Amino acid sequence: MEDKKTKRGSKTRRTGPHQDWSHKSVDFLTHTSPNQSAGLKEKESLGDRLRKARERRGLTIKELSTRTGIETDILKSIEANEMTPPLGGLVKLGKALDTRMSYFISSGVDKPVTVVHADQRRPVSRNIKAVSERYGYFYESLAPEKANRRMEPFIVTLVPCDVVEPSTHDGQEFLLVLEGQMVARVGDRTESLGPGDAIYYDSSEPHYVRCAGGSKAKILAVIYTGSE
Repeated sequence: MEDKKTKRGSKTRRTGPHQDWSHKSVDFLTHTSPNQSAGLKEKESLGDRLRKARERRGLTIKELSTRTGIETDILKSIEANEMTPPLGGLVKLGKALDTRMSYFISSGVDKPVTVVHADQRRPVSRNIKAVSERYGYFYESLAPEKANRRMEPFIVTLVPCDVVEPSTHDGQEFLLVLEGQMVARVGDRTESLGPGDAIYYDSSEPHYVRCAGGSKAKILAVIYTGSE
């Protein structure tokens, strides 16, 4: 579920392992959004956690870039809390740093059991309107405080979007349509899904999802990062 075309055609699409997340729109679970919140406490932001994890392993930003394929200027922006990487990028960062992805998007409080009531869900993005208009979705974390979690559950709202581009990353994904209509493409297979329909696939396959037609869709998405 990932990248799109470059913004307004101002840049051509890159090839190779590096991705220009600052200009490409991406799929709803792996998007880039400046000033995006990952539900972390202000005193322990995603950028701070990434920097600490990198320094604990004695890696430079350039070395981390080589391991993940994420450009150094993007990594610098993430550590400076100027942007949040797509979740697929966090999967790669966690693998490179021998750290679970949940470490980066946790609220900072770890509990053995957590309950998130419907009126207590927190959007991952602070600027929902801007994210929706640019990337075609926004989502809410359903388990930011669960300790040692191996899955990441979200309620995702898809909104009409012009173009999407496939992505790949480690792990698996499960999607259940709650409202509206959705199109999912995995490898060379395209499926149209409605309320009650579900799809499960390996994230290593090129994939993307989008809402169908001009109406919003809401889905339950569970991402497994592949971490043991």
